[in-house]
Amino acid sequence: MPEGRRADARRNYGRILAVAVDEVAEHGANASLEQIARVAGVGSATVRRHFPSRRALLEAVSHKRIEDLSERARELAGTGDSRSVLLAWLDEVVDYSATARGLAAVLVPDSAEVDPAHVNGCAAALEDAATPLLRDAVRDGTVSPEAALADLLALIAGIAMATEHYPDPAAQAHRLFRLAFTGLGPTP
Repeated sequence: MPEGRRADARRNYGRILAVAVDEVAEHGANASLEQIARVAGVGSATVRRHFPSRRALLEAVSHKRIEDLSERARELAGTGDSRSVLLAWLDEVVDYSATARGLAAVLVPDSAEVDPAHVNGCAAALEDAATPLLRDAVRDGTVSPEAALADLLALIAGIAMATEHYPDPAAQAHRLFRLAFTGLGPTP
């Protein structure tokens, strides 16, 4: 939130965001904006003024997780076998996406978003941070040059959304992602 706002607007933003974190954790990407407003003690219009779209709210809720994943990609760059390093980072993205309800929704484009600059801000941040991991794996010939981080993130998001109602969504998401990453051939 911009620092130039009034103190009460900053307080409202903080309250709304804190409530939204809890609501998204409990109800996922479809958490009720009206419930968030009610619990935060503000009107629905106040929520919409701070977060003009559900996407903006989800990105704000996911901001810390995205920063953590981005930092982890930077830490892993150049630390070992390029394919293993990329897979280790992607496994962390799978884990976050499968366990942090709402995160998967911000990894895929939202065609209804009005401002194209914010269509996929979270995915763009992850792509920027992880580009060296993919580039190294492609350079070493361990990952196809056709692979794109946007595609891998979309795959992870789809898997996370498809498995969120399983008894153990993270385990199922990891199993499906490994299958997609390694292909249908037998494991050596």
